Amino acid sequence: MKLDRRSVLAGSMASLAAPFIGATVARADARRQALVDQCLQSAQKVLSGKDFPDALKLMPSAKGLIIIPELVQGGFILGAAGGRGVLVAQSRPNDWSYPAFYFMGSGSIGLQVGGKVSEIVFIIRTEKGLNAILDKKFKFGAEAGVTMVAVGAGFEGATTAAAGGDIVAFANSNGLFAGASLEGSYIDADNDWNALYYGADATGRAIVIDRRFTNPGAEPLRQFLAKW
Repeated sequence: MKLDRRSVLAGSMASLAAPFIGATVARADARRQALVDQCLQSAQKVLSGKDFPDALKLMPSAKGLIIIPELVQGGFILGAAGGRGVLVAQSRPNDWSYPAFYFMGSGSIGLQVGGKVSEIVFIIRTEKGLNAILDKKFKFGAEAGVTMVAVGAGFEGATTAAAGGDIVAFANSNGLFAGASLEGSYIDADNDWNALYYGADATGRAIVIDRRFTNPGAEPLRQFLAKW
């Protein structure tokens, strides 16, 4: 069979491009897996460490968790924050879903000097709180009927403080900011990352409620959460 010049050239270009395409996909998978691994480390720190003694008391009845390993905030006068994390849901005790990727961000105007990195684990205590996050972009402090309690590192009595709260945030912050104000922050599904980690049509609800998608890279996180 005789090959024309264009066919040979196209085949050669495809052969040259293949390794680079494969490398791009591998890097993309590595980024998402690295975030899942970071979320596992944050969950271990909060649930196994001594800084949040009451977090474990809320786990057996929790409907879900949002884990944000790094929420970076900084600026002067005009502040902004951002960070990725995951949402997992518990359909029955110790049966946790695979993680769905979410992005958390905020913007604020006020006196802000320096920078802060916050590690936050949200324990979602009610179906109302879980559905509010799944159904749309969730804005802390602005969702009617959904209440949130923020707890800093080392604070005891979170179980009492969280009475009646739909979501409890355990925050560990470093930097020049005092406290961890989450008012005005939002969290929304990152379905581009979900599709890259699981496949097409992977959304927050499809992953954590319908449980249509799996990825073995998330098994260590699920197994750790199942211990509590």
